[in-house]
Amino acid sequence: MLNNWLKIAFINYKKNWLSTIINLFGLTIGLTGFMLILMHWNDEESYERWNPKKENIYAFQTHNKAENTYGNNISVPMAERAVKVIPEVKDFVLFNGSGMGYKMTTKVKTVYQGEGMSASESFFNFFPFRLVSGSYKDALKGDKVMALSTKAAKNLFGKTNVAGETVKINNKSFVVTAVYELPEANSQIKPDFIFSPYEQMKGDKEQWGNFNYGCFFLLKPGTDVEALQQKFYDNIFLYRAKISAQGAGVTPQKYLELYGPTGSLFTPIDKIKLHAKASWFGNGDFKTMMILFTLSVLIVVLSAINFINLKTAQASQRAKEIGVRKAIGSTKSNLVLQFLLETFVICLASYLLSLALTELLLPSFNKFYNKEIVMNDWHIYFYSFLMVLAVTLISGLIPATYLANFKAIETLKGNFARSKHGIWLRNGILTLQLIISSFFIIGGLIVNKQVKYMMDKDLGFSGKQVFLINFSENSDKPWLKYERIKNEMRKIEGVADVSYGEAVPGSGRFSNSNIDYMDKSIFAQHGSMDYNYLQFMDVKLKKGRWLNPDLASDTITNVLVNEAFVNKFGWTDDQAFKNEVRPGFDNRPYHIVGIVKDFNVLNPRRAIEPIVFFHYRETDWKRYNVYNIQLKIKPDNIDGTVKRIKSYWQKNVEPGYPFDSYFIDKKFAESFVKYQKQQTLFTILNAMVLMVALLGLFALSSLMIEQKLKDVAIRKTLGASDGNLIFGLTKQFLWITFIAVLISIPISYYLMNEWLKDFDYRIDMPVFPFVLSLISLLILTFAVVSIKAYQATKVNLVKYLKYE
Repeated sequence: MLNNWLKIAFINYKKNWLSTIINLFGLTIGLTGFMLILMHWNDEESYERWNPKKENIYAFQTHNKAENTYGNNISVPMAERAVKVIPEVKDFVLFNGSGMGYKMTTKVKTVYQGEGMSASESFFNFFPFRLVSGSYKDALKGDKVMALSTKAAKNLFGKTNVAGETVKINNKSFVVTAVYELPEANSQIKPDFIFSPYEQMKGDKEQWGNFNYGCFFLLKPGTDVEALQQKFYDNIFLYRAKISAQGAGVTPQKYLELYGPTGSLFTPIDKIKLHAKASWFGNGDFKTMMILFTLSVLIVVLSAINFINLKTAQASQRAKEIGVRKAIGSTKSNLVLQFLLETFVICLASYLLSLALTELLLPSFNKFYNKEIVMNDWHIYFYSFLMVLAVTLISGLIPATYLANFKAIETLKGNFARSKHGIWLRNGILTLQLIISSFFIIGGLIVNKQVKYMMDKDLGFSGKQVFLINFSENSDKPWLKYERIKNEMRKIEGVADVSYGEAVPGSGRFSNSNIDYMDKSIFAQHGSMDYNYLQFMDVKLKKGRWLNPDLASDTITNVLVNEAFVNKFGWTDDQAFKNEVRPGFDNRPYHIVGIVKDFNVLNPRRAIEPIVFFHYRETDWKRYNVYNIQLKIKPDNIDGTVKRIKSYWQKNVEPGYPFDSYFIDKKFAESFVKYQKQQTLFTILNAMVLMVALLGLFALSSLMIEQKLKDVAIRKTLGASDGNLIFGLTKQFLWITFIAVLISIPISYYLMNEWLKDFDYRIDMPVFPFVLSLISLLILTFAVVSIKAYQATKVNLVKYLKYE
């Protein structure tokens, strides 16, 4: 019986070769997209799974409920109090530095070692890397110890058994207490060396508002995380507020409103890569992942729709076969199984082809996402094969059930093809397919317009030919280093100007604090800078004046602010000049002497935040954070100037350290990469959807027009023109397309409006994508269907009239 079914299946594949090829092609494309996105998702979810304590380690995030913003920092006393007063919290580990690099000296050699981390002494209790040498006991206790990865140990000593050896950094000696092997599995926490911020934490033990640390907590098994969040509010946030509120002259609740945070979140360590609202190691983007996954599933659904439509359209060809089989005793269940087998063979062939195509496209996909995914995870094969079975059931069961339900007498007469039931089924499924196609066209155009809007938007500064060099070598007095080298670097041929700024567009680095005025407080970024920095970056002055080095007050208590700062306080420009503000980093009142036009520092997607600009010497501690020097390069020989700068830097400023530099405009452009990739993916998926949909439409129209050739022959004999015949054959499909686009418009509007809500700077919902979707789909439908309709007008009249 099975052999007989397979013979019949292959006869039908050959007979309907066009629809067979289209089904194979559509399903292969759909399954390939599904597997690639599934592998991407699986890779993102695999981070930190290697950790045996992952079930009980949670990343800590703060939540400001009033502004619905999230942070990833905590203060030392908050973490220490949590362990003392909340029973569910067993331990904590703090981070206050990652991606560090130093020039290190050993008895063997002096080399630069990067990818370091500063973490508290409980680190190895949270991350039990395989120990190679030494001991984890007290490995990070004190300020003169460090642990090395096997890679760093080989780089510094040429071997891994180096516990007890000494490493010098800036004339300070560290004893190597442990050597560990990093896991090969995906992890965001892979430091090549670790030392403890012992002295800094010691000084911060009473600093409740010093949120300079990232944090993981180790919880007891079975902890109710939602209840824990409430305990943090009652025992940590409210406790801190009670301590500080008296000095501020407000109630603890008011203090929390002003200075926050007002709540906490806990995310399992193996979920932070994709699901964390805020993380020390980078925020996740689960929403985008779900969008991509949904779109990949939709393409598979479109392929299944093609299958259903083509099978039901071919019903008349199978009617007599079904009638005969029923007449000789075939049961309904046997017929259903036979048609399911035919569908499964096509789906299985598509699955095998998609595996080959996925393997072929994987290197390009890895390059696109900067990953190293390989097809060695059984989950990928398992879930993709489940999708194949689902497609088999969905696309096979519907037509199989309808075909098997034919009554023997009616099927022998071939009446099903003309039945309203069969027509409504095909038209309904075709409408769904075109609704999805319309959504992709509309969505693709809106995504393109939003990305173009962000890229074309006036950023408020000019980073063109501004070359930034980060300080790699630690200095006791970095501001003196800057002041010493800036005049020397001005002398380099091709350098037009030199400056320093803390709030650098595209750098991702920033610091902020509360700024108080009477009973109102806002958070504002710090923009410590050299006097000329804003002019250096071509930022526009809206009102007032620039800072002047010749005025003593400009080096002590005068500041500039941006428009967002003024608007956040609800002032007019004139009011801003009359009011004094008190930043959280100082107790002195500060005077605003100038207001600059807003310019984008962090991200083209986010709203511009309030910034307060002041000279880096204005506060004692800010000058210790001077971390870069910026040079404006003349346009005539940029490459030559960069070479001269690099040569001077490596010989005279930081010999032996990497030359960490970039052009600001290019660095800021990297913040667009994520959205450009979304744009590219949407364009590719859009093309795939349209290709699958139009091929399905062509095959379906071909089958349906084939069934009307006798009608065409009769009408042509009666004098109908080719134009009238073509329009008559395509009219039905054009109406279906028109209705499908009308249905898709409100759906597309809602979904794309939700997507645009993620952007503070967004386009108004445009009209043209909806109009263009309607026009383009009507034109494409007419073009695809009219090809077969035109061929139908050239039928041999004698053949069909003689048949009648």
